[in-house]
Amino acid sequence: MGKVTGFMEFERIEEGYKPVAERLKHYKEFVVGLDESQAKVQGARCMDCGTPFCNNGCPVNNIIPDFNDLVYRGDWQNAIEVLHSTNNFPEFTGRICPAPCEAACTLNVNDDAVGIKSIEHAIIDRAWAEGWVQPRPAKHKTGKRVAVVGSGPAGMAAAQQLARAGHDVTLFEKNDRIGGLLRYGIPDFKMEKSHIDRRVEQMKAEGVVFRTGVVVGAAKDPLGKGSKVTNLAKETVTPEELQKEFDAVLLTGGAEQSRDLPVPGRDLDGIHFAMEFLPQQNRVNAGDKVKGQLRADGKHVVVIGGGDTGSDCVGTSNRHGAASVTQFELMPMPPEQENKPLVWPYWPYKLRTSSSHEEGCEREFAISTKEFMGDKGKVTGLKTVQVEFKDGKFVEVPGTEKVFKADLVLLAMGFVSPVATVLDAFGVEKDARGNARATTDFDGGYATNVPKVFAAGDIRRGQSLVVWAIREGRQAARSVDEFLMGYSDLPR
Repeated sequence: MGKVTGFMEFERIEEGYKPVAERLKHYKEFVVGLDESQAKVQGARCMDCGTPFCNNGCPVNNIIPDFNDLVYRGDWQNAIEVLHSTNNFPEFTGRICPAPCEAACTLNVNDDAVGIKSIEHAIIDRAWAEGWVQPRPAKHKTGKRVAVVGSGPAGMAAAQQLARAGHDVTLFEKNDRIGGLLRYGIPDFKMEKSHIDRRVEQMKAEGVVFRTGVVVGAAKDPLGKGSKVTNLAKETVTPEELQKEFDAVLLTGGAEQSRDLPVPGRDLDGIHFAMEFLPQQNRVNAGDKVKGQLRADGKHVVVIGGGDTGSDCVGTSNRHGAASVTQFELMPMPPEQENKPLVWPYWPYKLRTSSSHEEGCEREFAISTKEFMGDKGKVTGLKTVQVEFKDGKFVEVPGTEKVFKADLVLLAMGFVSPVATVLDAFGVEKDARGNARATTDFDGGYATNVPKVFAAGDIRRGQSLVVWAIREGRQAARSVDEFLMGYSDLPR
């Protein structure tokens, strides 16, 4: 698994970034990936550790030691075969996965983890460059028809697996392009959309039919009245029509309902969900004309929410030319270094600084917004207070009130649930959090209470990672295949 003594001989090599001043001028990717020799050295660090915890740390159970070893030995073609055997889209995860596999790496107990993500990134980029990624159409057709609703990573992975099993798959997407949150949530500077387009072409060659601009739900207000969820649909298809036309339906619509902040002044102009702000920029980058685009030029921007979505808002605001960017996080500031003996091999709670933070951003921790202040109906600032966690809840710290100037406030506090009206239209039972109720069991997994209807990805598990969506899409595809055929050869 790499070189037996490699972990003692070689240091971890990080992927590089282009300089801040240069990358702020555009929306293109700025990560400098590993070259062939660097990837070989990184692969050499993979220890013969006996129990590769990285395999379990990875949600799609990538066979990490094997592809590390193959890269070390220079057998890149087999490395991509191993990688593709568990992960349909390594070019997505090699760019935007937080890499729980690295947190679980045995070397990470007392040293720097093997750069698994950077090796994955190098393998797939080389595979595309060499022409090794080819369509894999089914040798035999089953004659069964499957509808997949939602074209994010879960829907794409499921559609690809089902098409390769020989089914006729139609993928429905309410927006004008395929990709879901990959397309209209993640900024281009983290992942350019050509990566999605390449996969779409591959899937078309494998027989997947794509129907964009089609929303699936009730005939009237399919997403609910006044919904802020991005919807570019020109056509509505009802659940009844789908169930009549297809042998199985898989719902992979994601968790799109943004968490709101119901404090005084919320109705002021200039307060928006992150998912109103980010998709618009992505559409502009794709060449669309967006009327009245939300922009941060010359504005004092406050981003409420300290996660990845908040970080994406920071990076986009800086590229717009914001006067200042401040990010709020309700939780106290985490430690800069985790207590490894205590948490390994699990995902540690520690301070994470993204590339967007490095581009310019003030970060405030343990802070809560009490009210939005405004003038003539426009937001001008926020009244905040420091908080601490006591007896299972956040309590205000007296005397810590503060006012922050703000012309644009972006709410990036995560997503609470899928769009309820879609699940209601199908009659799918929901759990306590509003997600579609379905198990992940080996037998009958991902099936909802409605016959022929399955659910996978964030619509079932709640907001999560792209890599979890791919895993659920793959596993649900197997369940659907088994339901249709009585057995399945698809991997789980």
